[in-house]
Amino acid sequence: MSLLLQTPRARITRLTRRLTGAESPLYGATLMLTGASSGIGEATAYAAARRGAHVLLVARRADELERVRRAIVADGGRATAYTVDLTDGDAVDALVAEVLQRHSAVDYLVNNAGRSIRRSLELSYDRFHDFERMMAVNYLGPVRLTMGLLPAMRAQRFGHVVNIVTWGNQIKAPKFAAYIAAKSALDVFGRILGREAYFDNVTCTNVRVGLVATPMIGPTEAYAGRRAESPEHCAERIVRALEDRPITVNGLIGSTAEVLNLLAPRLTDRVIAELSRRSPDSAAARGEAPADTRTYAAR
Repeated sequence: MSLLLQTPRARITRLTRRLTGAESPLYGATLMLTGASSGIGEATAYAAARRGAHVLLVARRADELERVRRAIVADGGRATAYTVDLTDGDAVDALVAEVLQRHSAVDYLVNNAGRSIRRSLELSYDRFHDFERMMAVNYLGPVRLTMGLLPAMRAQRFGHVVNIVTWGNQIKAPKFAAYIAAKSALDVFGRILGREAYFDNVTCTNVRVGLVATPMIGPTEAYAGRRAESPEHCAERIVRALEDRPITVNGLIGSTAEVLNLLAPRLTDRVIAELSRRSPDSAAARGEAPADTRTYAAR
């Protein structure tokens, strides 16, 4: 996030920290991170651990999660791994109970785990399960986890939640209806959380990421050859959001699209519809490649 896109308070906080040499507010804090076994989540785990956080790693793949944990410990950091499927409500509740019993409260939560799908509505008439899957992974799971941890945050009068959402919330990109709708719901949930918990010093940042070079974009032929942000660079922006606690972290393209949607909605619809027509559904979306490995890919 560039300095100009930060709130005045965040700019002052960062400048003060640089001038005084103060340690990161993550030092000694307990930070839970979902989707921590690869991509953005893995890179964020390393970056947060380097700043002194005890990182609670959450993901479905036990072997990959243990690999990340060992790497953090070998580098002198602290990490604990929890193998959990966030679409399993009972498992999420059990995770919350175990973590609160061990740590009393989680200071920071990063809702990073997610899946994406690029498929037009025309190819989705008989695939309502696409929408159900996206809501389960990208909205219901993170909300259940957040709601489980929120009372302890409010009781200790400190907490910060970072939701990794998408610039698609601002662009309203065609062929991503299931994915963007779920992430938009999480975005709105986070904004309301921040207002309801305002006087308890519990805040929320929605990080609206763009194109990041992770396995999630692999099956989308339209992305071939396009510049994508590295997971490591994205992780540094997420860590700054944890430290500075802004309301949103936006990029230039998403913010520009948001303004155009407000100022010239019909013209913007025409332009984006034309761009979408020139970028057809992928082979995976058409059912010409295995959907389980190509259409859905974890962040």
